[in-house]
Amino acid sequence: MEIRHILRQGVRAVPRLEREVLLAQLLGCSRSHLYAHAGQPVSPALQRSFHGLLGQRRRGRPLAQLTGRREFWSLSLQVNAHTFIPRPETEQLVQLALQLLPPVALQHKQQVLDLGTGSGAIAIAIASERPDCVLTATDCCCHALAIARENARRLLAQRIRFCQGSWFDALPARGEQNRYRLIISNPPYIAPGEGVADKPPLCFEPRQALVAAENGLQALTRIIHQAPDYLMIGGQLLVEHGFAQGRAVRTLLHKRGYRAIHTLRDMQGLERLSHAIAP
Repeated sequence: MEIRHILRQGVRAVPRLEREVLLAQLLGCSRSHLYAHAGQPVSPALQRSFHGLLGQRRRGRPLAQLTGRREFWSLSLQVNAHTFIPRPETEQLVQLALQLLPPVALQHKQQVLDLGTGSGAIAIAIASERPDCVLTATDCCCHALAIARENARRLLAQRIRFCQGSWFDALPARGEQNRYRLIISNPPYIAPGEGVADKPPLCFEPRQALVAAENGLQALTRIIHQAPDYLMIGGQLLVEHGFAQGRAVRTLLHKRGYRAIHTLRDMQGLERLSHAIAP
């Protein structure tokens, strides 16, 4: 069967663009190659593989998991079932982080901490833009860290130290040498009772990267409480949270003594990011 005929399969359930991406992935070619060689025959084995991918996509498995790739901040990141798939709204988190980091000479390195790095998306994006920054990225999942390290190696983001452990537990003993100018995190913030993480497409992603106890605030509470012990004077904390959690996050920041507390809205006008200066 030829490429042109293969691409007509799964029309009702899977959009044309996604069918092209999946077939190009299997053939190891570009989408433009599919158009230029529409009459090229496809082996029965590849046809079966293609049908299998279409079936998974119809069941809601994210396209990024099927291709093993996700574009983020103009970077092609490797992802899998152990990593949270970075969303476009998290690019706003990176954009704000870059705005918060003051420009300094390269000889004065700025320490940045990315908590719960997953695929390494946030840390690698910042490293790609700011050669004056040295980043530390943590995650509790060794499989996610393996992907993050590979992404950093492949994308030449060499100024990232990866540490395994739960949030701040992954870091060396506290000390002045471990003080950060900026701590940034996109932690799990979906409440267990919401059920959204049990349905496609989120049910295919690692639950520990999505769901948190205490109405989704457990990880945020811990990060907000402990971050001042690791921030330098004037250092800032920047977190992503659920659109309905802005007030709760601001309250947590206020109780811990942070200053200049501020919540920003995402492109849909929803409260999504909060940042503050260390107490």
